[in-house]
This record gives sequence, structure tokens and C-alpha cells, in this order.
Amino acid sequence: MLITKLKSLFSGDSTEDETAGARPLELACAALMFEVARADFAVDEAEQRAVYDLLTAEFNLSPEEIESVTEEAASKADAATCLFEFTRAVNDLASVDQKRALIGMMWRVAMADNALSRYEEHLIRKVADLLYLPHADFIQAKQAAQ
Repeated sequence: MLITKLKSLFSGDSTEDETAGARPLELACAALMFEVARADFAVDEAEQRAVYDLLTAEFNLSPEEIESVTEEAASKADAATCLFEFTRAVNDLASVDQKRALIGMMWRVAMADNALSRYEEHLIRKVADLLYLPHADFIQAKQAAQ
């Protein structure tokens, strides 16, 4: 049942939440950023603020859309057993430049609390690999975020 809901969500057929269902790329990006925020086992307020600010800047979402997407993304991230469901949506919907931008946003979330954990770095590296981005893009995004 959960898999069916996720498939319908990422295919854009979801009717449960029209705002989040109409925005599968934003939802997947938000979920991945939330995963980075809690990778070090402590979600800092600065990291949460970074997720909201990055979603607003990157996708030009209204405050109501941000609220809807972030609530749905947090819920999906809590229920997720792996990153594949999110990275698959990004691979299906995003250009290479958008994928690079996502890795950059993930780095900014990881560094928002001024403490980069090895778990955060590992997660970002894993996502970059799942998005088929070369290691050079991973390093450039990290340097740009610092």
C-alpha cells in the first residue's frame, strides 16, 4: 500500500494533497534535504530554516506551498526505507544542472549549523552517486557551500 502511494505521488497521480502531488520534484528535493538535516541525529533549527529558504529560493514557492511540501516531505522521509524513491524521482524529473543544484543545497543544509558531520557528508556522497553525478560535481558543490 505504501509503495502504491509513493508511486502515485512521484508519478503525479496523487489526489491526497494537490499541492505536494503537483510538485514531485520539490517534494523529493525537500525530503533529501531533510534526510541531510537529520543525518547527524540532531535536527538543528538552522538546518530547518536552510531547507525552507533553499526551497523558496530554488523553486519560487509561496509560504503556503512551502508549508505543504515540507510537511509532506518530512512525512515521506520518515516513512522511507531508502533514498532510491527520492533519487529516482529526481533522476526522472531533473536536468543535470538541477541535480547539481540539489547537491549544493544539500551541502548548504549540512553546513547550516556550522558543524559538518561525517554522516551528512556520506549521505550527500551517496545521493550524488545515485543521481549519477561525477565526483568532481560533489567536490565543487562542497567547496561552493563552504
